[in-house]
Amino acid sequence: MLMPGPKHRPDLKEFPVTHVYKPYSIPVRSYESVILLQEEYETIHLLDQEEMSPEVVAQRMNISVPTLIRIYEQARKTVADACKDGKRIVIEGGHVRLGKYWFRCRRCYKLVEGLDNHDDCKDCNCFSLDELQPLN
Repeated sequence: MLMPGPKHRPDLKEFPVTHVYKPYSIPVRSYESVILLQEEYETIHLLDQEEMSPEVVAQRMNISVPTLIRIYEQARKTVADACKDGKRIVIEGGHVRLGKYWFRCRRCYKLVEGLDNHDDCKDCNCFSLDELQPLN
């Protein structure tokens, strides 16, 4: 009997700019949500938007091609469900590794990679470590 290998957490290089996408024409009180895992978002971004090959994406994420394809197929189903039924897409969770710690400004929502990269924000006119919300 063949046993599956150990689970491996995909490597992610960055977070999406926002973590929620919502339908325009549906009242907020009527929203249902679907969860798009961070690794699912990353596969859609790299395969569809960056037009990388599955082999390159799998290598970049440090996973096998079959694992990548399974993640991608689930991501497509989640996005299709949201589009078909007017659901909000929330990007969160998953089993991923990030090279650095990421933060989001609570005032202007700018992404910041590591505390060393945090500088005076021209969008919200403040500079305080208290304004940063940790993402991982």
